[in-house]
Amino acid sequence: MEESLRIDKWLWHARFCKTRSIAQEKALPGQVRINGHRVEKPSAAVRIGDIMTISARGHVISLRVTGLGVRRGPAAEARALYDILPE
Repeated sequence: MEESLRIDKWLWHARFCKTRSIAQEKALPGQVRINGHRVEKPSAAVRIGDIMTISARGHVISLRVTGLGVRRGPAAEARALYDILPE
C-alpha cells in the first residue's frame, strides 16, 4: 500500500496553515486541488508525487509533494516536503 497523509495534516506539517483546524477549514471549501481534482474533505489523501494547487495569501501556488512529514518541524524541514512548480 502506498503511503499517504490527510490533506489537513500535510498542510499543517508543510506550514501552509498555522493550526490544524485552519488547515481543515482550508480543505472544506475546495481551496485546494490534488492532481486537478477539487478537495472537498480534510481527510483527502496526499501522496508523494501528487501535484497540488493551493490558494494562499492571495496567490495560487502549484507544487509537487516530495514528502509527507511526521511532525510539524522547523521551516527548513517543512520546505523539504514540496517543490514549487514554475508557472
